[in-house]
Amino acid sequence: MMLSRTRLLAALALVLLVVACGSDDETWIGPGGAGGTGGTAGSGGTAGAGGSGGIPEIPLLDTVSQYGITWTFSEPVPVGQFVNGDYYVVGSTTITAIDPAPTSGRNGSVVNLPAIQDKTGFDDRTAANRYDASLRAELPIALTPGNSLASSISVATPGQNECMLRTEDSSDSPVKTVAVLTCLDAAVPADTFRPSYADQQNRLYHAGALRRDLLLSLAAVPSTPELAEFERYFERPWIDNLFFQFDAPVDNMPCYGREIARAVSNATLLLMVDLPIEQRETLLIRVVQYGIDLWGLVRAGYPGWQAHGGHGNGRKWPIVFAGILLDDPDMQAIATSYPEVRFSEDMQTIYDTGWTGASVVYGGHVGPDGESVNPGWGPYEHLQPSQWLGDAIGEGYRRCCTSLGWVGESLSARMLGAESLWNHDPFFAYTDRWMTEDDSAHVQQILTDTGHDYTASWARQGQAWDDFVEEMWATYRGDY
Repeated sequence: MMLSRTRLLAALALVLLVVACGSDDETWIGPGGAGGTGGTAGSGGTAGAGGSGGIPEIPLLDTVSQYGITWTFSEPVPVGQFVNGDYYVVGSTTITAIDPAPTSGRNGSVVNLPAIQDKTGFDDRTAANRYDASLRAELPIALTPGNSLASSISVATPGQNECMLRTEDSSDSPVKTVAVLTCLDAAVPADTFRPSYADQQNRLYHAGALRRDLLLSLAAVPSTPELAEFERYFERPWIDNLFFQFDAPVDNMPCYGREIARAVSNATLLLMVDLPIEQRETLLIRVVQYGIDLWGLVRAGYPGWQAHGGHGNGRKWPIVFAGILLDDPDMQAIATSYPEVRFSEDMQTIYDTGWTGASVVYGGHVGPDGESVNPGWGPYEHLQPSQWLGDAIGEGYRRCCTSLGWVGESLSARMLGAESLWNHDPFFAYTDRWMTEDDSAHVQQILTDTGHDYTASWARQGQAWDDFVEEMWATYRGDY
């Protein structure tokens, strides 16, 4: 049987190592960088270029594990780690077993997650008929360079797991966690980010190229959270292709777009606080990795995260942020490079004269074309409350589930001077309105005209969901 060139080189490297070092077995795991937790590796030798040119030696392994998922290979294969801690294999390989074992409709794996919004292959209990068994990879699973494998662990019972950043709510997702294994054609430097799970071209970015000098060093406000809290939130892959988060892995990511926006807001503002840059490194790596994953979905043809209440929130800023820090012109200017891609923050903020006298308004439950979807689902703030259609769903979601999460995104974007890259001025004008307009008389008129009561403190303008974001706004918005 003929060996591939990659396998042959790996085998030769192993032979040379044994000759140089003797016959004792040696196992060496490449550096996990800022995210090198949650993984273990099986036994084997070493392969690679001995660190030459920044390429680390990597081991030949027959198994590798991460986040409770173990992949077993048909024969030892070179295994490395990206800077965020996720694993890759070099050269074509076959996975013969996965633990926990895939069973009927549970613990599913998908090769090359599709850039579509409405199908998943992880668990057949996924809501709204979104499960598609044809997406599910069956053992043995052959991987070739350019492939990525997303493997999952299912929850015992959907609806009994807390949502990240909103623990009083439970997630209906049947997926507990997901780990991603990538197949490359060669070992890569230890500072390499994992390519997006949707990117079969394996476009590689490097932490060494990050523009850390662009991050501010602002004095912390009293409610500044611990870095470790948000490091954990962004530690694992956020699998973000199925809209409505029906299969969002509950141990990996939030279960609603508002909380995604909140996580992104808090994390990117934390990266602007005056902490030693090396202390910010882990969070920086993980947030940028999320941006790379979303960018890969867009490049693979994903239509975006459109307006639908709060579900589509929080995805644009990670892409722009990562593009700025990686100095990637297309990524940072996604509104120009991919103008057809939809983002809820842009669809739900438009310039118009509102009934309150504002010059920028909320664009409705599903954006400007909402009236064609359902009466009352489009723009409505240009009308007096007595003229609002339907059940005033737009105003309810404006106050509960969108505006509160946008404040930190807009502030951190301003801090990096990213307004022109964002390329939708109404978003920034709207968040200013949300934080400064006194709505005391407005909520009374809404109550009188519609019967909908937004007088409670949680529903009022002038606040962010998180104290940290609100304090950062009060302290620094005047400077940026």
